[in-house]
Amino acid sequence: MTETTLINKLIEKDDQAFRILIDRHQNHIYKVCMGFLHDKEEAEDITQDVFLEVFKSIQIFKQNSSLSTWLYRIAVNKSLNHLKRQKVKQIYLNFQEIIGIKTNAYNNSQNILEQKEQKSHLTKALDSLPENQRIAFTLAKYDELSYEEIASIMNVSLSSVESLIFRARTNLKKKLLKYYQEYF
Repeated sequence: MTETTLINKLIEKDDQAFRILIDRHQNHIYKVCMGFLHDKEEAEDITQDVFLEVFKSIQIFKQNSSLSTWLYRIAVNKSLNHLKRQKVKQIYLNFQEIIGIKTNAYNNSQNILEQKEQKSHLTKALDSLPENQRIAFTLAKYDELSYEEIASIMNVSLSSVESLIFRARTNLKKKLLKYYQEYF
């Protein structure tokens, strides 16, 4: 079924079209939600909310972008709104992925307490980033989306995405370097 046909059937509230939509996009939307929420149950709930939102508002979809891009936008917005309401912003990424510094010796000797402390510092640093930087960075590093996909989801230019990710990485380096220098 083509995307246009699927959209038309969704507008008609066709149950089979809705199942097809979920089958095609559920895993991707769940992954986006997990990238922001890092909680399986919350990500599942928000994923369901995304599809309910699509079911309720498909008729306002202008088709200026692909259906998947629209779904990503809804998922990102719903995830961020959930974080704001809950005031829980926990994004756990590997430090070396974030700033590109090899920390193998440290990683090999970590104990559980040190890992929790590292995640806490990382979460604080990520939370302190401006929202656009945090969104672009999370979509690139955690969800592994291309810069083109991120630009479409965030409705910004490709050069803006590159700049946002570069600034996020630079800001995280500054914020985390002092903390990690204490371990070396």
